[in-house]
Amino acid sequence: VYDMGNLHIPEVKEYNKFYSHDNMKYSDAIAEINTNLAHSVNAALQMGAFPLTVGGDHSIGLGSISGVSKATDNFAVIWMDAHGDINTHDTSESGNVHGMPLAKAMGFGHEDLTNIYFEGRKVSPENVYIVGARDLDEGELALIQAKNLNVFTADDIHESGIDAIFEKINKQINDKGINHIHLSFDLDFIDAKFVPGTGTPVGNGIGVEDTRTMLRSIATTGKLKSMDFVELNVLLDRNDTTANLSIDLLDWIFRHM
Repeated sequence: VYDMGNLHIPEVKEYNKFYSHDNMKYSDAIAEINTNLAHSVNAALQMGAFPLTVGGDHSIGLGSISGVSKATDNFAVIWMDAHGDINTHDTSESGNVHGMPLAKAMGFGHEDLTNIYFEGRKVSPENVYIVGARDLDEGELALIQAKNLNVFTADDIHESGIDAIFEKINKQINDKGINHIHLSFDLDFIDAKFVPGTGTPVGNGIGVEDTRTMLRSIATTGKLKSMDFVELNVLLDRNDTTANLSIDLLDWIFRHM
């Protein structure tokens, strides 16, 4: 294991959060961070390594996907999250960029972020699989319908079972001949009662055992070649519950690869 170190985070005062864009907080700083991250992820892949990016909030998913995209054009993104993260600057009510990275990676939204690292779309929408969503905004629902995105909600998982959901995704990936899966895992995929140490927990989520089942299924495909693990906030955690679970889940994934 080689630790490539922490990304430099430019300091921006809160009163300047909309300085670079009217409805994207800290957008210049986030663009810089994601560009640097993209380069690190791409370099790791070019060396034959497995890049694991630890957040931080989920806005870093844009940078990691951009780095993967530069290294290969034949990959899928499995986005395990309670949220879609597919708002744009036009649809976001909060202006939080961590609610936009997947849209940006698919080429939807403001060019300041869709064009980081290299110009244009980073991943084809048909190769993106959102799993566990249960807190979607109106603009996100409209984009899902307009672009026919692959979304498997928490209700779908509760109804069909985690194994059936994975089988559907895996069949599509195999049918397309995809050989690289980028997993972007947000801790709020898990039901709120199990993860107090995350910024935007959501109820009616996925249990720990089903989460482990999904992660094991992805890991054992032999196609998992890059990963994000995000949204651990130790300042919100209680008795290291979420931190310890995070360590356990990461160990679980790598033991099954």
